Amino acid sequence: AFLHGDLDEEIYMEQPEGFEVKGKENYVCKLKKSLYGLKQAPRQWYKKFCSFMSQQDFKKTSSDHCVFVQKLPDGDFIIVLL
Repeated sequence: AFLHGDLDEEIYMEQPEGFEVKGKENYVCKLKKSLYGLKQAPRQWYKKFCSFMSQQDFKKTSSDHCVFVQKLPDGDFIIVLL
């Protein structure tokens, strides 16, 4: 899931072991998406998830930001717990 988070800043990492480019061992990789283990990964993923849920007319509850609720026209509710 964390691989879908967009990054708000430029982040570089060393080339992964076993994937170094010959003759360019001192080069670094610029990340386009967040990686698992990156400090920013959970927050970036949550921001993307929250944005998607709001596009689907879900609202965050004020008591817990990991609970999303949508009221349907017939009076029923959909509750998503993250």
